[in-house]
Amino acid sequence: MPLNYIKKCCSLLFALIFIFIFENHSAQSYEDIQKKYENLDANNENAFQFLEPFILKAKREKNYEKLVQGYEDAIYYSASNDKKLAYSDSCISAAQQSFNNDLISRSYLGKGIIYYLNLKKYRPALDEYIKAYAYSKKGNNNYQKYKIIYHMGVVKSYLGYYNEALGHFNDCISYFESKIKNNSSHPNETYNNSKGYLNSLHQSIICYRNTKNFKKEDSLINVGLNFTNQFSDFPLEQAYFLKAKGISSYQQKKFNESIVLLNKAKPILKKNNDFSWISVSDFYIGKNYLELHNEDKAIAQFKKVDSIFQKHQFIVPELRENYELLIKYYKENNEHQQQLYYTKNLLKADSILTKDFTYLSAKIHKEYDTQNLIDDKNRLEQQNKWGFGTILILSMAVAFLVFVLWRYYKNEKRIRFKQSQLETQLYSRSQNTHESQPRFTISEDVSMDLQKKLEKFENEQGFLEKGLTLNKLAQSFETNSTYLSQYINDTKEMNFNKYIAMLRIHYITELIDNNHKYLKYSIQALACECGIASRQNFSDLFQEFNGIRPAEFIKRRKKDLEGNDTTSIQLSS
Repeated sequence: MPLNYIKKCCSLLFALIFIFIFENHSAQSYEDIQKKYENLDANNENAFQFLEPFILKAKREKNYEKLVQGYEDAIYYSASNDKKLAYSDSCISAAQQSFNNDLISRSYLGKGIIYYLNLKKYRPALDEYIKAYAYSKKGNNNYQKYKIIYHMGVVKSYLGYYNEALGHFNDCISYFESKIKNNSSHPNETYNNSKGYLNSLHQSIICYRNTKNFKKEDSLINVGLNFTNQFSDFPLEQAYFLKAKGISSYQQKKFNESIVLLNKAKPILKKNNDFSWISVSDFYIGKNYLELHNEDKAIAQFKKVDSIFQKHQFIVPELRENYELLIKYYKENNEHQQQLYYTKNLLKADSILTKDFTYLSAKIHKEYDTQNLIDDKNRLEQQNKWGFGTILILSMAVAFLVFVLWRYYKNEKRIRFKQSQLETQLYSRSQNTHESQPRFTISEDVSMDLQKKLEKFENEQGFLEKGLTLNKLAQSFETNSTYLSQYINDTKEMNFNKYIAMLRIHYITELIDNNHKYLKYSIQALACECGIASRQNFSDLFQEFNGIRPAEFIKRRKKDLEGNDTTSIQLSS
């Protein structure tokens, strides 16, 4: 029998077997196919022998709701993050074809969760959360909305906005807890709501720890452990509470107990590849060993934290101290190569943190918080449009009449008050030393050094240098721009550009007030005198800091001086 004939027969046989299997799966219901893989563990790709027919069936029938479900299952059972992201894009495409806002919202949220949970990439995660939020407003799925609220809270907590984040998590705790108590819920719904509840508890614990509300922190840890001890379905969440208990024990100086708890949590965290909380656990184990005077074990733990950072290029702000402790150790032991190595890694971590903070903070407030306020405003206006409209028209009419009568008087009074206030400030202005809580810690030595250099910089009027930038000043101070920027933000409560502008405007204001020759200068000349190139920029900054335009201030000052001269002549006569 010819070889080619045998090959053709084999190919035909395989084709017939495939058609038989495909037709067999097509004849089955979605639920029957799903039962064949739904009990497999996450990331188990053996599920795909059943999942692929499920997806093909949904495609052939153009059943986009089932197709979304199929892709979501594919994300769950895929072993690699690249595959999970690829299937999440397919899921979004299928959801968009369904024109179902809840499905579209869910698909974008799912992709965001992959970026956050699997990759710890907050920036692309937030982009997907924002899209999910936009579609959730058009949908009717409350569970979906609270999942988005939770994840927005996670981003705010990472940024250090702990009180704002607590508002999100407390809302989620109330919602998910009420759903758990609903005995009529399907077991799958109860499971999902329980996970939402436990994760919201865990994130609240982090916020309470960072706001130093340790009593509330310990209370929620006990609630979480009691819940997870009753059920075996939440091993990862139980590991989170054990980790939190370990950190709490460290705070209470129970160092050996803390090590035991943190090591108990780590195997589950590793099984779930939760490298973020693994690194936090390693860090606190190291701090415990440091307190127990076992420096070798402490340094070994701190190096583990660094290796996780090098592998994943991710770090949470509280782990900056990990590098400061490594740098201090190698400095004290005169191992300069290691000291330099970890100094470079700290600067690298700072760079990543700075980029994340700038992007995330701007985006979440602009595209989420602001939009929420606008939505609330529109809703209230819609509810009260008739009564509000009538009141608004009457108010505008009265306001217009009053405005015509006392506009001039009010304007004069405002200018005089601003001038009087400014003159008082010129003689009593002192540096505001109120300290705000920094987002991440600068060592005491660096802070003292920057304080002395900034005082010298102000006293020697270094701010008058034209073209002065943060990098230039950082170089002259022999420090990095991240430290200098953070120190100015924390101690002056403004950014670098605003700080330099304030010094320049205060300087030129005192010159105008005390040296009459400057009253003859043009606005452009005054701007150049204090290091500001643009006349308009100078005028705007002058008004921002002094509450009055420079031209008006000069005019009033001349008028005051003329009045004083007249009074002197009358007294002498």
